[in-house]
Amino acid sequence: MHDRLVLMKQSETCSPVPIPADFCCPLSLELMTDPVIVASGQTYERAFIKNWISLGLTVCPKTRQTLAHTTLIPNYTVKALIANWCESNNVKLPNPTKSISLDQSYPLLVHAESGLPRDSNSFPPPRSGQSLSPESRSRGQAGKNLVTSSGLHHKGTSPLHPRSTSESSLPAIAGNGGGLDVARISLNSAEDRSKLEQRYSDSIGEPPVSPSNNIGQSSQNHTRSISASSALPNPDSPRGAVGDANETSEGSTHLAAYNSDASGEVKSDAQPTVSSAIPQREPQFPPRLMDTRSRSQTIWRRPSERFIPRIVSSPGVENRADLSGIEAQVKKLVEDLKCTSVDTQREATAQLRLLAKHNMDNRIIIANCGAIVLLVDLLHSPDTKTQENAVTALLNLSINDNNKTAIADADAIEPLIHVLETGSPEAKENSAATLFSLSVIEDNKVKIGRSGAIKPLVDLLGNGTPRGKKDAATALFNLSIFHENKARIVQAGAVRHLVDLMDPAAGMVDKAVAVLANLATIPEGRNAIGQEGGIPVLVEVVELGSARGKENAAAALLQLCTTSGRFCNMVLQEGAVPPLVALSQTGTPRAKEKAQALLSYFRNQRHGSAGRG
Repeated sequence: MHDRLVLMKQSETCSPVPIPADFCCPLSLELMTDPVIVASGQTYERAFIKNWISLGLTVCPKTRQTLAHTTLIPNYTVKALIANWCESNNVKLPNPTKSISLDQSYPLLVHAESGLPRDSNSFPPPRSGQSLSPESRSRGQAGKNLVTSSGLHHKGTSPLHPRSTSESSLPAIAGNGGGLDVARISLNSAEDRSKLEQRYSDSIGEPPVSPSNNIGQSSQNHTRSISASSALPNPDSPRGAVGDANETSEGSTHLAAYNSDASGEVKSDAQPTVSSAIPQREPQFPPRLMDTRSRSQTIWRRPSERFIPRIVSSPGVENRADLSGIEAQVKKLVEDLKCTSVDTQREATAQLRLLAKHNMDNRIIIANCGAIVLLVDLLHSPDTKTQENAVTALLNLSINDNNKTAIADADAIEPLIHVLETGSPEAKENSAATLFSLSVIEDNKVKIGRSGAIKPLVDLLGNGTPRGKKDAATALFNLSIFHENKARIVQAGAVRHLVDLMDPAAGMVDKAVAVLANLATIPEGRNAIGQEGGIPVLVEVVELGSARGKENAAAALLQLCTTSGRFCNMVLQEGAVPPLVALSQTGTPRAKEKAQALLSYFRNQRHGSAGRG
């Protein structure tokens, strides 16, 4: 439905350049400037979804799934893709704060209230001078009185109402891929669903606060694929436990969001403005997203076919035939995985690895054909290349949120730890990235932490390749969001490595400080930061770091100072006050909050000491 509404919106506004549907907010139908992910896994423009939640609506507008929480997670991957697309097409980003209104949420309000299935042919109400068919008008009739001058009012029990149970059967994690059961999903609408995958294919990762920041963090040799939906919760959202009030669950822009690219492997840390000079290990596929020409051949190819025909036509026989051919190929490869020949297994895993990077339909087909369990088994293969192919194929498959669950349910965590401990450097990197991908789902954070993955991840953080260290840091960040894992990470010796990686030369300052900010919420973490020399480097980040780095460093220092007089004195001795004053005036909203709280704490401590004297 979202795609069709976007098409209608664009036809009304006569947009000169067709905007990819995945870049448009389901509520406003406009290009997103600050995309965020809600608990259901859907992505929205921050201003519009915040307005939605402020009205007391605690269900996902698109899926009608009751939101487990109202934390908004920045979708940095989509944001970077949109920025790159806008630059390439000379499109100016809209200002959502100027255009936000309930009227723009109307299409999905009507759609959700009327109880239509998500794939039903609903259209937004016509503007003056336009007309819709009687069928279209009848579809919108159910919700025409929903929007009033004072907000919303509900008639009876509605799927939008928090108490509604009409959507109770929806999965807990419904990513933008649809949240449908992999085993039952229909593939007839292949091209429509493939638009979602395009958001990940040929994508960049770890977008900086500004295009000029951290260009040196760009990975030179690795091109892999993974879900980007994990990122980090939003500082504007309410917190959970008091003890975690400063926890960086919103973390850092610079915690890499990994995305599928043309090589069939994860790529991250690329900058949209940097020309592509990265060697391709699989050159038969197009280069990275930042190359405008290659992008037109992949995500943006045949724009006329991507948009207007979708309103009036469904996928044809040719598409279904293509899917049938792929399915037959995958079934053959799955049989090859069962073969005892090492060469056959190596070739089959290589083919599945490449197929899994192409689009969401391929990933669904591969999962439906039973490949996941066999690929998990091959993580123990004595053949190095087969193991590498298997772990990378699982990484690519995990872009689909349903596959994340399927991979975890196939008992993949222990074999992934085996690869992390014994595999080749590339296999270790991809294993860490797969654990990161799986940890997007809350239950998996618990499973991974309790399965013994943290120690080998910390070892990779300290001794891995540059790419491996980044993958390990990102996985550890996600795991550190779950409170129980924090002590495990500290006990495994991560703090020393994280402090070392705050050297700008390592290109990982923002990743490291984000993890430290989370670890600073527990006593063991604070003690380790103080003992390992973390306070001076945190103060340095407050003064010289990126916007997000300053924010997280200030959060960590606030935890350190308010719980220990000794640490507070150390922070003051490092000359933290001037950069904190500057940050309190020019930082991000969260950075200002932390800096002001620290300065206020220093003042109170000084006045208290004077009073006692």
